[in-house]
Amino acid sequence: MNEPIRVLKRNLNNEVTWQYDGHVLKRESNVVVLEAFFNRPDVPFMGITLKENDRFVETFYSDRWYNIFEIHDRDDGQIKGWYCNIGRPAVIEDGSVSYVDLALDLWIAPDGKQTVLDEDEFDALGLSVEDRKEARDALAELRSLFRIKRPPF
Repeated sequence: MNEPIRVLKRNLNNEVTWQYDGHVLKRESNVVVLEAFFNRPDVPFMGITLKENDRFVETFYSDRWYNIFEIHDRDDGQIKGWYCNIGRPAVIEDGSVSYVDLALDLWIAPDGKQTVLDEDEFDALGLSVEDRKEARDALAELRSLFRIKRPPF
């Protein structure tokens, strides 16, 4: 495939808060898998270092309340872990994918240790009861998918 794609991260007001470019690896009716490279200076994170040009294989779903970033080291290709964003289902269009980030995240280290991140930010969002439930259910689904090693884990 290798077609270019722009990723747009949005806040609750639908404003773009971050954007970057990648290339499509796979596209199906409700999912797009893309490759992008970390475009920020090296930064320590959860016992690893996210390095500029680390390879991210990102999976976005139009029917699930999360996306999954599999992170590979730029130097040796080893998997550093999986960063999972809880957010409203992605809008997948020709040339772009966008999602509304709901602050809640799950980090999964290569050894399987799971860490829920940013719960305080999530709790502070003015979400409806329904959206809050969808987000919590998505987190539980991600944790379960990893335990049973369902793709993309």
